[in-house]
Amino acid sequence: MIGWDAQHEVTLDRPTRVGWLWVILRFIPCVLIIITLMVPLALLRAVGLWRAGQLVVRFACWMCLKFIGIPLFIKGLPMKHAGVVVANHSSWLDILTLNACQKVFFVAKSEVRQWPAIGTMARVVGTVFINRKRGDAKIQHDLFLDHTNKGHKLLFFPEGTSTDGCHVLRFRSSLFQAFFAPDLADLMWVQPVTVLYHAPKGKRADYYGYWGEMEMLDHMIHVLSHPKQGHVEVVFHTPLKIVDFPDRKALANAAYESVAGGMPNRLPN
Repeated sequence: MIGWDAQHEVTLDRPTRVGWLWVILRFIPCVLIIITLMVPLALLRAVGLWRAGQLVVRFACWMCLKFIGIPLFIKGLPMKHAGVVVANHSSWLDILTLNACQKVFFVAKSEVRQWPAIGTMARVVGTVFINRKRGDAKIQHDLFLDHTNKGHKLLFFPEGTSTDGCHVLRFRSSLFQAFFAPDLADLMWVQPVTVLYHAPKGKRADYYGYWGEMEMLDHMIHVLSHPKQGHVEVVFHTPLKIVDFPDRKALANAAYESVAGGMPNRLPN
Protein backbone atom coordinates (compact mmCIF):
# COMPACT_ATOMS: atom_id res chain seq x y z
CA MET A 1 0.00 0.00 0.00
CA ILE A 2 1.36 3.42 -0.92
CA GLY A 3 1.01 6.63 1.05
CA TRP A 4 -1.25 9.55 0.27
CA ASP A 5 -0.29 11.90 -2.55
CA ALA A 6 -1.27 15.50 -1.78
CA GLN A 7 -1.08 16.37 -5.48
CA HIS A 8 -3.63 13.88 -6.73
CA GLU A 9 -6.61 15.57 -8.33
CA VAL A 10 -10.22 15.10 -7.30
CA THR A 11 -13.23 16.36 -9.22
CA LEU A 12 -15.67 18.08 -6.89
CA ASP A 13 -19.39 17.55 -7.39
CA ARG A 14 -21.23 20.22 -9.34
CA PRO A 15 -24.78 20.62 -8.04
CA THR A 16 -27.96 19.96 -9.97
CA ARG A 17 -30.91 22.33 -9.60
CA VAL A 18 -32.04 20.30 -6.61
CA GLY A 19 -28.48 20.40 -5.31
CA TRP A 20 -28.47 24.21 -5.42
CA LEU A 21 -31.67 24.20 -3.39
CA TRP A 22 -29.91 22.12 -0.73
CA VAL A 23 -27.02 24.59 -0.73
CA ILE A 24 -29.40 27.49 -0.05
CA LEU A 25 -31.43 25.61 2.58
CA ARG A 26 -28.25 24.74 4.48
CA PHE A 27 -26.09 27.80 4.00
CA ILE A 28 -28.59 30.51 4.94
CA PRO A 29 -29.57 29.00 8.34
CA CYS A 30 -25.88 28.59 9.24
CA VAL A 31 -25.17 32.23 8.43
CA LEU A 32 -28.22 33.36 10.43
CA ILE A 33 -27.13 31.27 13.44
CA ILE A 34 -23.66 32.82 13.40
CA ILE A 35 -24.96 36.39 12.99
CA THR A 36 -27.62 35.96 15.70
CA LEU A 37 -25.17 34.62 18.27
CA MET A 38 -22.36 37.10 17.57
CA VAL A 39 -23.90 39.80 19.81
CA PRO A 40 -24.30 37.69 23.00
CA LEU A 41 -20.91 36.13 22.28
CA ALA A 42 -19.24 39.54 22.04
CA LEU A 43 -20.93 40.69 25.26
CA LEU A 44 -19.79 37.61 27.19
CA ARG A 45 -16.22 38.07 26.01
CA ALA A 46 -16.28 41.78 26.76
CA VAL A 47 -16.99 41.09 30.45
CA GLY A 48 -14.39 38.33 30.62
CA LEU A 49 -16.76 35.35 30.48
CA TRP A 50 -14.76 33.53 27.81
CA ARG A 51 -15.72 30.02 28.89
CA ALA A 52 -19.40 30.95 28.85
CA GLY A 53 -18.80 32.40 25.40
CA GLN A 54 -17.43 29.07 24.24
CA LEU A 55 -20.71 27.44 25.27
CA VAL A 56 -22.41 29.75 22.78
CA VAL A 57 -19.83 28.75 20.15
CA ARG A 58 -20.40 25.07 20.91
CA PHE A 59 -24.16 25.42 20.52
CA ALA A 60 -23.81 27.39 17.27
CA CYS A 61 -21.45 24.83 15.72
CA TRP A 62 -23.69 21.95 16.80
CA MET A 63 -26.68 23.68 15.18
CA CYS A 64 -24.74 24.29 11.95
CA LEU A 65 -23.86 20.59 11.70
CA LYS A 66 -27.54 19.80 12.23
CA PHE A 67 -28.62 22.08 9.40
CA ILE A 68 -25.90 20.75 7.09
CA GLY A 69 -27.21 17.27 7.88
CA ILE A 70 -24.02 15.65 9.20
CA PRO A 71 -24.68 13.57 12.35
CA LEU A 72 -21.95 13.76 15.01
CA PHE A 73 -20.91 10.69 17.01
CA ILE A 74 -18.50 10.93 19.94
CA LYS A 75 -16.35 8.21 21.49
CA GLY A 76 -14.46 8.80 24.72
CA LEU A 77 -14.55 11.94 26.85
CA PRO A 78 -12.90 15.36 26.55
CA MET A 79 -10.24 15.75 29.23
CA LYS A 80 -11.03 17.86 32.29
CA HIS A 81 -7.45 19.12 32.56
CA ALA A 82 -6.32 22.45 31.17
CA GLY A 83 -4.00 22.01 28.25
CA VAL A 84 -3.95 21.22 24.56
CA VAL A 85 -6.07 19.15 22.20
CA VAL A 86 -4.35 17.92 19.03
CA ALA A 87 -6.26 16.47 16.09
CA ASN A 88 -5.90 15.49 12.46
CA HIS A 89 -7.03 18.16 10.00
CA SER A 90 -9.26 17.21 7.09
CA SER A 91 -11.60 20.06 6.28
CA TRP A 92 -13.09 23.45 7.13
CA LEU A 93 -15.77 21.29 8.74
CA ASP A 94 -13.29 20.57 11.56
CA ILE A 95 -14.07 23.99 13.03
CA LEU A 96 -17.74 23.04 13.41
CA THR A 97 -17.09 19.43 14.41
CA LEU A 98 -14.48 20.00 17.12
CA ASN A 99 -16.23 23.03 18.60
CA ALA A 100 -19.50 21.08 18.78
CA CYS A 101 -17.81 18.45 20.99
CA GLN A 102 -16.24 20.61 23.70
CA LYS A 103 -15.34 24.10 24.87
CA VAL A 104 -12.05 24.78 23.15
CA PHE A 105 -10.02 27.62 21.64
CA PHE A 106 -8.41 26.95 18.28
CA VAL A 107 -4.81 28.00 17.69
CA ALA A 108 -3.89 29.11 14.17
CA LYS A 109 -1.13 31.01 12.40
CA SER A 110 -1.81 34.72 12.14
CA GLU A 111 -2.25 34.60 8.35
CA VAL A 112 -5.48 32.61 8.75
CA ARG A 113 -7.13 35.74 10.18
CA GLN A 114 -7.15 37.27 6.68
CA TRP A 115 -8.34 34.22 4.74
CA PRO A 116 -11.78 34.59 3.07
CA ALA A 117 -14.58 32.69 4.86
CA ILE A 118 -12.19 30.58 6.96
CA GLY A 119 -10.73 33.69 8.63
CA THR A 120 -14.17 35.00 9.50
CA MET A 121 -15.26 31.64 10.88
CA ALA A 122 -12.05 31.37 12.89
CA ARG A 123 -12.48 34.83 14.46
CA VAL A 124 -16.10 34.15 15.41
CA VAL A 125 -15.24 30.96 17.32
CA GLY A 126 -12.52 32.72 19.32
CA THR A 127 -9.41 31.39 17.60
CA VAL A 128 -6.06 32.33 19.16
CA PHE A 129 -3.83 33.65 16.38
CA ILE A 130 -0.05 33.35 16.76
CA ASN A 131 3.03 34.31 14.80
CA ARG A 132 5.43 31.44 14.23
CA LYS A 133 8.55 33.59 14.16
CA ARG A 134 11.26 32.81 16.70
CA GLY A 135 11.17 36.34 17.99
CA ASP A 136 7.55 35.87 19.06
CA ALA A 137 8.22 32.78 21.21
CA LYS A 138 7.86 34.77 24.46
CA ILE A 139 4.52 36.19 23.33
CA GLN A 140 3.27 32.67 22.49
CA HIS A 141 4.45 31.37 25.85
CA ASP A 142 2.63 34.12 27.77
CA LEU A 143 -0.50 33.54 25.69
CA PHE A 144 -0.52 29.80 26.39
CA LEU A 145 0.19 30.36 30.08
CA ASP A 146 -2.66 32.85 30.38
CA HIS A 147 -5.17 30.44 28.80
CA THR A 148 -3.89 27.52 30.88
CA ASN A 149 -4.23 29.48 34.13
CA LYS A 150 -7.81 30.25 33.18
CA GLY A 151 -8.51 26.53 32.71
CA HIS A 152 -8.95 26.81 28.95
CA LYS A 153 -8.19 24.11 26.42
CA LEU A 154 -6.36 25.10 23.24
CA LEU A 155 -6.62 23.09 20.03
CA PHE A 156 -4.22 22.93 17.11
CA PHE A 157 -3.49 20.75 14.10
CA PRO A 158 0.12 19.52 14.33
CA GLU A 159 0.16 18.15 10.78
CA GLY A 160 0.57 21.75 9.66
CA THR A 161 -1.86 21.30 6.77
CA SER A 162 -5.09 19.54 5.86
CA THR A 163 -5.37 16.14 4.16
CA ASP A 164 -7.97 13.96 2.48
CA GLY A 165 -9.32 12.76 5.82
CA CYS A 166 -8.26 9.17 5.23
CA HIS A 167 -4.89 9.23 6.97
CA VAL A 168 -2.70 11.34 9.23
CA LEU A 169 0.58 13.08 8.42
CA ARG A 170 3.48 12.95 10.87
CA PHE A 171 3.13 15.66 13.52
CA ARG A 172 5.55 18.57 13.48
CA SER A 173 7.38 18.33 16.78
CA SER A 174 8.39 22.01 16.69
CA LEU A 175 4.76 22.92 17.45
CA PHE A 176 5.05 21.12 20.82
CA GLN A 177 8.19 22.94 21.98
CA ALA A 178 6.42 25.81 23.75
CA PHE A 179 4.67 23.42 26.12
CA PHE A 180 7.95 22.27 27.65
CA ALA A 181 8.60 25.60 29.36
CA PRO A 182 9.00 24.90 33.12
CA ASP A 183 5.94 26.91 34.13
CA LEU A 184 3.77 25.21 31.49
CA ALA A 185 4.89 21.57 31.51
CA ASP A 186 3.67 20.93 35.07
CA LEU A 187 0.25 22.38 34.30
CA MET A 188 -0.56 21.09 30.84
CA TRP A 189 -1.85 17.88 29.35
CA VAL A 190 -2.24 16.94 25.70
CA GLN A 191 -5.28 15.04 24.48
CA PRO A 192 -5.03 13.38 21.04
CA VAL A 193 -8.29 13.36 19.06
CA THR A 194 -9.13 11.53 15.84
CA VAL A 195 -11.73 13.04 13.51
CA LEU A 196 -13.24 10.55 11.06
CA TYR A 197 -15.50 11.72 8.24
CA HIS A 198 -17.63 8.98 6.72
CA ALA A 199 -18.64 9.84 3.15
CA PRO A 200 -22.23 9.72 1.88
CA LYS A 201 -23.26 6.37 0.44
CA GLY A 202 -21.70 5.79 -2.98
CA LYS A 203 -19.13 8.60 -2.64
CA ARG A 204 -15.34 8.45 -2.37
CA ALA A 205 -13.87 8.01 1.10
CA ASP A 206 -12.19 11.43 0.78
CA TYR A 207 -15.49 13.20 -0.02
CA TYR A 208 -15.18 15.66 2.89
CA GLY A 209 -11.44 16.19 2.55
CA TYR A 210 -10.30 19.71 1.71
CA TRP A 211 -6.65 20.09 0.72
CA GLY A 212 -4.13 21.30 -1.83
CA GLU A 213 -5.38 23.78 -4.41
CA MET A 214 -9.09 23.26 -3.77
CA GLU A 215 -11.16 26.43 -3.76
CA MET A 216 -13.03 27.03 -0.51
CA LEU A 217 -16.31 28.08 -2.13
CA ASP A 218 -16.28 25.16 -4.56
CA HIS A 219 -15.72 22.70 -1.74
CA MET A 220 -18.49 24.19 0.38
CA ILE A 221 -20.92 23.86 -2.54
CA HIS A 222 -19.66 20.31 -3.13
CA VAL A 223 -20.50 19.36 0.47
CA LEU A 224 -23.72 21.32 0.97
CA SER A 225 -25.34 20.21 -2.31
CA HIS A 226 -25.51 16.50 -1.49
CA PRO A 227 -29.05 15.52 -0.37
CA LYS A 228 -28.04 12.67 1.96
CA GLN A 229 -24.93 13.40 3.99
CA GLY A 230 -22.56 10.96 5.65
CA HIS A 231 -21.54 11.38 9.29
CA VAL A 232 -18.56 12.36 11.41
CA GLU A 233 -17.02 10.49 14.33
CA VAL A 234 -14.79 12.11 16.95
CA VAL A 235 -12.61 9.86 19.12
CA PHE A 236 -11.12 11.28 22.31
CA HIS A 237 -7.99 9.34 23.30
CA THR A 238 -6.25 9.08 26.67
CA PRO A 239 -4.66 12.43 27.67
CA LEU A 240 -0.87 12.64 27.82
CA LYS A 241 0.90 14.44 30.67
CA ILE A 242 3.67 16.61 29.26
CA VAL A 243 6.11 16.00 32.13
CA ASP A 244 6.01 12.25 31.33
CA PHE A 245 7.91 12.85 28.08
CA PRO A 246 11.61 13.73 27.76
CA ASP A 247 11.24 16.10 24.82
CA ARG A 248 8.97 17.48 22.12
CA LYS A 249 9.70 14.68 19.63
CA ALA A 250 8.67 11.96 22.05
CA LEU A 251 5.44 13.81 22.85
CA ALA A 252 4.67 14.52 19.18
CA ASN A 253 5.23 10.86 18.26
CA ALA A 254 3.01 9.61 21.08
CA ALA A 255 0.23 12.01 20.10
CA TYR A 256 0.58 11.04 16.45
CA GLU A 257 0.37 7.31 17.23
CA SER A 258 -2.86 7.85 19.16
CA VAL A 259 -4.51 9.97 16.45
CA ALA A 260 -3.33 7.84 13.52
CA GLY A 261 -4.22 4.68 15.42
CA GLY A 262 -7.83 5.83 15.44
CA MET A 263 -7.98 5.62 11.64
CA PRO A 264 -9.62 2.33 10.59
CA ASN A 265 -7.65 2.13 7.33
CA ARG A 266 -4.34 3.68 8.27
CA LEU A 267 -2.06 4.51 5.36
CA PRO A 268 1.73 4.69 5.70
CA ASN A 269 3.42 8.11 5.27
